[in-house]
Amino acid sequence: MNILVLDDEKEIADLVELYLQSESYHIYKFYKSEEAIKCIDTEQIDVAILDVMIEGKDGFEICRYIREKGLKFPIIMLTAKIEDNDKIKGLTLGADDYITKPFNPLELVARVKSALRRYTLYNGENKKNNIIEIKGLVIDKEEHKCLLYEKEVDLTPIEFEILLYLAENRGKVISSEKLFEKVWKEKYLDSNNTVMVHIRRIREKLNEDTKHPKFIKTVWGVGYKIENE
Repeated sequence: MNILVLDDEKEIADLVELYLQSESYHIYKFYKSEEAIKCIDTEQIDVAILDVMIEGKDGFEICRYIREKGLKFPIIMLTAKIEDNDKIKGLTLGADDYITKPFNPLELVARVKSALRRYTLYNGENKKNNIIEIKGLVIDKEEHKCLLYEKEVDLTPIEFEILLYLAENRGKVISSEKLFEKVWKEKYLDSNNTVMVHIRRIREKLNEDTKHPKFIKTVWGVGYKIENE
């Protein structure tokens, strides 16, 4: 697989290259947008990782250029900015994913693999769509496995079902009552905070920051949800 990396911060570009090469990807690395555009015009690219804020044509312009050429490969944007307007702009132009600097290199590798899997599924090379992928978290419904940054997470069957149900309903707030009845398949009589305890255990296994969880969010007084990407 050929991955294009464009970032004018040499340290970041070199770090990204190092981690992706360790996964046996072939890397086209550039610090200037003009060189990256020449590569896009002449080489077969499978994923592009583009810095948003770069001199010359910025990441948004290159993203637009790629899509206007009719190229369908995944595009991941690197940005130090977190404004929703920037994210919306990139996604509107055809970007597939966003990673905010500073980032965990292992998460970037996981996002690249996720983008490639989605692209493969989209192109009909794999008809079995039993995989849910969220920011480096991979839930395999058929194999009953959960991976975080390519490492398996040791979940109990109940914990797996809770996480799977929340993931299948991304963007929706699920009440403790509904979650209990769907997973335990019993009437909700939760006097011992069963759901809350299981959510806490799942968060611990996912190495979640309790104050700012990345995956399972608490909507106080309502329930829990996993955000749509």
